[in-house]
This record gives sequence, structure tokens and C-alpha cells, in this order.
Amino acid sequence: MYEKYEIVMWLETHIRIKSQTKMFCSCKNSLELAWEPNESTCPVCMWFPGMLPVLNEEVVNLAVRAGHAMKCIINEKSEFDRKSYFYPDSPSGYQITQLYHPIVEHWEVRTFVNWELVTFRINRMHIENDAGKLVHAWTKTLCDYNRAGGPLMEIVTEPDFRSKEEVIAYLEELQKIIRFSWASNADMDKWQLRCDVNISLRLHGENVLNNRVEIKNMNSFAAIWRAIDTEFKRQVKLYEKWEKVEQETRWWNDEKWISNSLRSKEDAMDYRYFPEPDLPPLVLTKEYIEARKINELPLDRRLKYLNEYKIGEDEARILSNERDISDYFENLVKLTNDPKKSCSYVTSILIKSILDYNNSSATWDNLNFWNIPFDISEMSEIIILTNKDELSSTNAKIVVEELFKRWNSWKTSEIVDEFWLRQTNDTWALEQVVKNVIENNPTQLAEYKAWKVNLFGYFVGQAMKESKWQGNPKIFTELLKKYLD
Repeated sequence: MYEKYEIVMWLETHIRIKSQTKMFCSCKNSLELAWEPNESTCPVCMWFPGMLPVLNEEVVNLAVRAGHAMKCIINEKSEFDRKSYFYPDSPSGYQITQLYHPIVEHWEVRTFVNWELVTFRINRMHIENDAGKLVHAWTKTLCDYNRAGGPLMEIVTEPDFRSKEEVIAYLEELQKIIRFSWASNADMDKWQLRCDVNISLRLHGENVLNNRVEIKNMNSFAAIWRAIDTEFKRQVKLYEKWEKVEQETRWWNDEKWISNSLRSKEDAMDYRYFPEPDLPPLVLTKEYIEARKINELPLDRRLKYLNEYKIGEDEARILSNERDISDYFENLVKLTNDPKKSCSYVTSILIKSILDYNNSSATWDNLNFWNIPFDISEMSEIIILTNKDELSSTNAKIVVEELFKRWNSWKTSEIVDEFWLRQTNDTWALEQVVKNVIENNPTQLAEYKAWKVNLFGYFVGQAMKESKWQGNPKIFTELLKKYLD
């Protein structure tokens, strides 16, 4: 029954812009959810009579950067429109948005879906102000206007999605792109990124767009996954019974895994759009737009790590996921000229050390790759020493642990010498150690000569012990092969 239907989806993603103040006033922009209710409000964002909006320059700056990050066209001229609707958490009774002339239009987002590079088209991105928040308590509904007037980007795609896997892959890539552009933290659990999914069905082979259902305001990938599954099955059952799929907006209840009808789907005329009378057109110069261009995106870096640096798929994904990790890795490679060794130390040692510190620390200031407590040159020195066989991989981990403990008070070279961690590569000196080990272990030597070859590791261990763990195990191995065989 389900196999004969094709799902067609497009997305409307709302992202809270990370400006310090709201879109049209100087109130603090509510980026977190833990504030006291109605703490960040003023006559402008509460839309008192006679108050006029003034566009926040930083909102425009970040929106242009985000537009560049999506490889879109940034319009030199855009205009604001008034979208009329009533809802209790909207003090103005309307929303200032951009319907006819948005700031950003047309291009694409590329990402991997099941290891295949796929392109999804962007129709537009416009900026608009957010509404507040309704808090339902027993029989009463309370209004919190901290978010009212907050700046949003709304990103609308073309109907290019044919599976929930594609939707999630696009949203994950979009989240990374927005974070790379500094436009937003895009944390879904803080409602900084929420998504409306428009879903329609058709028979395979058809080329029509049937009535769509919009599932509103989901703020987790898991909820979006479940909602798509549920709505697909609901519409299939309607088609199988020859019933009409109503064009409507539905609200997703993730606790019960069901959607409820919210309202019939409005068209533009239902909102009575007209040009916003209190704001002039937004005009940007070519120089302003060009100055905010972003040269390298998460996917660009991921492809570079795969194709140029020859790093594994999992490591490339980890290194390109977060801006702080990716930037640290890029800078480390510049110092070491060794992408693979730098990758190994970032993904296996540094990430673990940061997680261990954050799990054990009682402070609220978590460590990340922006505030590692020692200079990146110390990390590059560790890699250079290991490449020169002056430091073993085991001792390298000890140096990193000590650097975290000492918070930039010691250098790599000081720790290496203080703890006697530097490997000896003097072949003559190590050869004397090997001779002493063989001479002092006649029983084991006889057993080894009697084909008990697994004792070779014993001799290597004794040589390391004899050298107080400063001998190069590679050289010991070669010398023991020479004297034992």
C-alpha cells in the first residue's frame, strides 16, 4: 500500500539570529529559555501606541553572512511587509516580515545523504520578528513577551525532499552552516532552530503537487523524523479510502506521536499583506555584501579532509561538524604540516581531554576548542616531537594531560624534560642496553632459541625498563632482531 506513493516535502526553518538586541529595539535578545517572564520588554517591542521600529544593523549583518553561507543571492534592495494576524503572544497584532522582496533568494545547500552528495534548493530567506510565548498553567494561559520582537531568519526550500533521511541530513547541514557563519547557535533544545515540514503525496511517476499539510514548530530531529512517518501513513490511508487530504496546518504532539489539526492552511491573501509603512526599503551596497562573504563551509572542509588530506570518513565528519574543532584543526595543520597526525591528536586525545575536564569540573565555564588552556603551538610541538621519534605516543598523552593540569604555566619541552619523557635515539647507547638485557636473561634467551618466539616482547619490555622507558622501542626492536636471530 505504502510503496506506490511518493512523499514530496519542503521545509520552512525558523532560526533565531544571534544579535545582542532585538530586531527593532534595544532590549536584550532572548537567546536562552531560562529568563524570568517579561524581563526583556519595552514600549517598542510591546508595540505601545506611537512607538516606531528601528532596524537592528547587526541582524542585517548576520543575515547577509548566513545568506553567503548558503551560497544564495544577497539582494541589494529588500523591503518589509506587514503580515496581519491575531494571536495572544503577538502584542502588535501583526508581524513585520519580507514576503515580496526578501533579503536572500535562490541557491542551494549541499550535503551527504547515505554517503551520496545531494543538492537541495533554497527558494528564499527573509528576516522577521518573533512572537512571544504562551505558558499554559492549569485553567489559565499566561503571556511571556521576552521573545517578542526577537530577530528570526526564515529559510524556505523548494519541494526537493523525498525521504525523512534527506530532511534530517539537510537540517543537520543547515545547522552547521548557520553556526559557521556565526548567525546563530541554532540549538534546537533552546528553540533557536525550529522547523515546519510541508508534506504532500503523489503516485510514483506523477509530476503534480497535491494538497499539502504543514506540521508546525518542531524543535528536534527525532520529532521531525516521527512526524514525517506519521503524516505519511495518515495521508496514505486517506488516499486509499478516496478521501480528500485537506490543505491545513497541524500541530505535532511528540509525547503521543500524533498530530492535531490547528487551522486550515492560509494563503497570502488571508494575512492581508501590505508594505510596512514604518520601515523604508533596506538598501545594501555591493561592497557591504562582498565584505561578509564566507569562503569555506563545513561541507567544503569535509571534502578537503576526505580528498586532499585523505582522512577517514568518520574523522572528516567529526572535524567539520563544529566550527571551533574545525578551526583548531586547520590551525594545527598549518603548524605541523601533518593532517593525519593532527587529526589523530584532535579526535582521540584533545576531545577526550576536554570531555574529561568538563565532566570533572565544578565550574560553569566549560572548556571547548576556543579556550583550551594552552597555546596551540604546544600541541604542534608534541606532534613534531613524536614525528621525530623523540616522544612516544604514550608519553605524548601524558604531556597533554599535564598541559591541561598546569593551565599554560608550563611548556611542552619543560614537561618532557621534567618527567624524563624524551626518547633516546642514540643507537650505540641503546645497543649496550640490549646487550645487557640479553646477558642478564640467559633462561629466557635459551627458551627463545628453543622456538619460544613469543618471548620477543619480553625482551623489548626489559630493554624499555632498563632504559627507564626513554629508549626508542622501534630501535630496540631492530637491535633485538639482530642479536636474537
